[in-house]
Amino acid sequence: MHRVSFSITINAPKEKVWRAMLDDATHRQWTSAFQEGSYAVTDWKEGSKVLFLTPAGDGMTSQILVHRPNEFLSIKHLGMVKNGVEDKDDPEARAWAGALENYMLQKIDGKSTLTVEMDVIEKYRTYFEENWPKALSKLKKITET
Repeated sequence: MHRVSFSITINAPKEKVWRAMLDDATHRQWTSAFQEGSYAVTDWKEGSKVLFLTPAGDGMTSQILVHRPNEFLSIKHLGMVKNGVEDKDDPEARAWAGALENYMLQKIDGKSTLTVEMDVIEKYRTYFEENWPKALSKLKKITET
């Protein structure tokens, strides 16, 4: 597994960035960079399950490990979802098991800097390297308007 990292500076308060990152309507907007119509099913609380899904019902099942609002969010990926069914035993699901996705938000010079670090399997490394910058750019646009 490889760790990839992406950062963006957003001219908005941390609270506004965090809200746009997690609120359902805006979350759907910025994550459309990965898959149009994608969404998350969760309450974003520590220990809670997260389903990151496409309209077809495919995606990942994960868990919120740490949630310090406006500062840090850590998500642990546990398996895959195929046609709405969670699968932790599929070989690809096992390859993702334990992968972390961390969001760190800092206030620097009156602006917010969001850094995302994600463990990815080699098969999807290029996909995420191409799409994370697009997603963060969408989040920046949403938050600065």
